[in-house]
Order: sequence, then C-alpha cells, then structure tokens
Amino acid sequence: MKKNIAIVAGGDSSEIVVSLKSADGVYSFIDKKKYSVYIAIVKRDGWMVRLPGGEEAPIDRNDFSFPEGGVVKRFDFAYIIIHGAPGENGLLQGYFDLIGMPYSSCGVLASALTFNKFVCNNYLKSMGIRVADAIRLTAGEGITDEEIVARLGLPVFVKPNDSGSSFGVTKAATPEALQPAIRKAFAEGTEVMIERYIAGTEVTCGCYRTKGKVVLFPLTEVVTHRDFFDFDAKYNGQSEEITPARISDELTAEIQRRTAKVYDVLGAKGIIRVDYIIPEEGDPVLLEVNTTPGMTASSFIPQQIRAAGLKIEEVMSGIIEEELQNVGK
Repeated sequence: MKKNIAIVAGGDSSEIVVSLKSADGVYSFIDKKKYSVYIAIVKRDGWMVRLPGGEEAPIDRNDFSFPEGGVVKRFDFAYIIIHGAPGENGLLQGYFDLIGMPYSSCGVLASALTFNKFVCNNYLKSMGIRVADAIRLTAGEGITDEEIVARLGLPVFVKPNDSGSSFGVTKAATPEALQPAIRKAFAEGTEVMIERYIAGTEVTCGCYRTKGKVVLFPLTEVVTHRDFFDFDAKYNGQSEEITPARISDELTAEIQRRTAKVYDVLGAKGIIRVDYIIPEEGDPVLLEVNTTPGMTASSFIPQQIRAAGLKIEEVMSGIIEEELQNVGK
C-alpha cells in the first residue's frame, strides 16, 4: 500500500508565496507511483489539505489526519516546505515529534538555531567557520547610524534576523538609508541583523544525508542584475545562476568540506543549503544556512541535483525512506 505523503506549505509570514511555489515543485518531484502525495496548507487561521479532485478538507490538529471519501486518512510522512514560521523555526517540527510523524527537515534544535541568523553564525564561528561581522537588534532596541558605520562600515545588509531572506532585506549604502532599512526589516520579524558587506563572488552549496553519509551537490554561482539577490532576483529572472560555479576545483572542494562540517555540527537532517561569499583574497565567508531551501523547478537545489547527474525523484525517495526507516528507533 502506498504511503501518504504531506507536502506541508503555507506559514505565517510573507514567505508564504515562496512556500506555495516550492510546494508545487516538491509535488512534481515526488514519485507518484510509490507514494500518494497531498499538499497540506498550514496557516494561523486554519489547516487544510488539497484533495485530488480540487476540494479541500480540514486537518485534525490532534493527529494531522483528514477526511477523504468518508474515510479518515493519516499521513505517514511530512515534507516541510514552509519558509519562515512555523515550519523553519522548529515549532512545526516539535508538533510532529509530539504526534510521532516523521518529517523531512532538521529537528527542533537545529531549526530553531538556524532560523536565528545571528545566533547561528556566531555558533558556527565558534566552530571555526568564517562568517561576516554583524550586529543584532531586538524589538525596541535602537542604534545610531554612527555606531553602525564605526563597527561595520558601509554598505551593509539589513535583514530580518528571525525570518526568511526574500522580504525585508535592504543593502544600505549611506547613513541616511540605515534607519528606514531597520524599520523595513522589523516589519518582517522581531529581530534585525545588520551585516558587513563583503564584495566577491556569491556561491551556494546544497547537501543531504542518505545511508549514513552526506551527499554534496555542485556549487551554484549567483550573478544578480540587481543590487543584491532579492525577491525579484530570485523569482523574477533578474539573475544568472551558473551550476557548477566558475571557481577552481580546490575552492569548490573547500566550500563543500565546510558545508559538510556545517551539516554535522548543526546535526542537520534532510536537504540544506549554505550560502557563501568568496572575497578577493579567496577565503570563503559563510553568509547563511538555509534548512528549508526553495524547491521550485528553477531553484538552486533542483539545479544542483541535475548538475550532479542525480534524479530528483530518487533524492526525494531517499529522504522519505531514510526517515521512515528510523521510525521507532
């Protein structure tokens, strides 16, 4: 009998539009001959599942079950593709742990840690990973333009610290741009991260664990036609994404080595993506760890899987089966 797979999308933030795009991508990637696949939408005002005929059915939050054809059905596995809260910060993972539902992504601790960019980067810095200098602001906390410039110089990136990276991000190049950028970032979350700008080549590396080993994908080089890699650059075709990246084999291997280390020290699970900037002196700087990377057909991870000569259906099946085999262990 086929296992029932829930692709869990939605969320409570502006990232919902990205999540729904990714859900459609994951739905197309999972082997329907092996699994019965549904898209489940989790939002603050209700949880529901899309049925094959186009109807929607409510999800029982007690056990994540749903009615279909007069029968109550239960999911066997959840592929979490919520960008932002509650699917990327550990809350949904905690719920699935409580009801005994295996899922695709990092667990509660790793999800909560990586969702807070400043805390995660400083944790990784303590493990010997090079990261960009940054300042964190919490709700109600202010900072002068002069202090920012003295500590980080200009330009800087101002972004929500406890949210995704598609909304609320500004590259501030003048003192006058700093406070508006901080207000914009606070509109998306309760904390703000102000990060030193580093000129260089931006690359990203995806990986996942299967059969006890980390599989590292080829790197993607990001060349944006905008000021930085914002929502339009990501999703409206205003960037070039070159896989494999146009860097040396030695530098590629070093970034893959660091990515594998990040995966291990975080205790990651499922597919993650780690973003880097390579400055002129060549020593890569980690920018961000993404434990729920985008999964549209044109997103980085599907590109990297294809470039690696892998079949994305087999990668998805591997992630699902890896977790199903661990149930009860």
